[in-house]
Amino acid sequence: MPLTDTHIKTIKYTGKPKKYFDGGGLFLFVSATGSKLWRMAYRFEQKEKLLSFGEYPAVSLKDARERREEAKKMLAKGIDPSMHKKAVKAAQLSEMNDTFQNIALEWHQTRTEEFSDKHRGTIMFRLETYLFPAIGKAHIAKLEPQDILAVIRPIEQKGLFETARRLLQIVSQVFRYAVVTGRARHNIAADLSGALRPRKVTHRAAVKGTQKVGQLLRDIDSYEGYFPIVCALRLAPLVFVRPTELRAAQWREFDLEGREWRIPAERMKMKQMHIVPLATQAIAILGELHPFSGGGKYLFPSIRTETRPISDATLLNALRRMGYAKDEMCTHGFRSIASTLLNELGYNKDWIERQLAHGERDEVRAAYNYAEYLPERKRMMQEWADYLSALRDNPATS
Repeated sequence: MPLTDTHIKTIKYTGKPKKYFDGGGLFLFVSATGSKLWRMAYRFEQKEKLLSFGEYPAVSLKDARERREEAKKMLAKGIDPSMHKKAVKAAQLSEMNDTFQNIALEWHQTRTEEFSDKHRGTIMFRLETYLFPAIGKAHIAKLEPQDILAVIRPIEQKGLFETARRLLQIVSQVFRYAVVTGRARHNIAADLSGALRPRKVTHRAAVKGTQKVGQLLRDIDSYEGYFPIVCALRLAPLVFVRPTELRAAQWREFDLEGREWRIPAERMKMKQMHIVPLATQAIAILGELHPFSGGGKYLFPSIRTETRPISDATLLNALRRMGYAKDEMCTHGFRSIASTLLNELGYNKDWIERQLAHGERDEVRAAYNYAEYLPERKRMMQEWADYLSALRDNPATS
């Protein structure tokens, strides 16, 4: 006999769990705690299964019967009601959890650990300032390329081209992570390739021609200033590392007997250890500098405190005081000079690129390439130092 509300209200726990049937597989299960729970027994693919509808009276008799009929319709279509219920619940959880913001925060925490604190902070600033307010609450799998473009295009139109490009890069990395972890099927940022203006290449100012290079070297030799700055300027053309890598050089990174400077990965732009062979001329400069700063951490300590190195502006200002305008020479220009002249001198392009520590696209290979072409690079760096000495010492032939 079908159940009634009156009957259900009178049902009491009798000392052991009991089922009260309503028909069509629906029954009320009275548990050992006295709870009245709606259940539906059914068969799917020759297996006995059970479906839960909730607790009485929160779920009324009428509600339970409606849910039974919905389940029977699914069975008639070959759908397992239990699996459908689980899928709906999973979709609801995904709707709440798999937002762009949640996944971006997860990506930032797990995939940017090797980045510097400064770089990680910059990424978080861009996420919180530009992306989270606009698309943070959106389910990541429901975002379309137009949604991303609607965020980035106004930034580009304000002239913030590099910010727009970096934001698209961040979105792409977050989506790649979402694809790998099964929260998205496609990296929609890839569809926006070419949507932004091409990146404008900025050429670093550097003196051109051997005569001007020779004069620059003579100007550095005659420069009178804070001794570590003088040594940094003299060393810059011999090692042609990036300005940040040079100014923050630490004594523990140098093997003077082995004639090598090994810059650890965390200080390199590409996060790969870099070996700089040291020519005789470079060793001589370090020998002069050691009595001044060898007892501390940095080769080139700040004039105000030994706990910090000189700043990027310090070397640049020294060049300006020597008379070199901003469109004529910058601290990064020593790399441009080396790249140009070494190629003109006919050295192997791969040796030069490796010595410049330019990025390696093959990540597996990149983990081991710090010693690539090392014997050849040692010879090249000594010959380069000798060539610079000739330019400096012989104005008529430079």
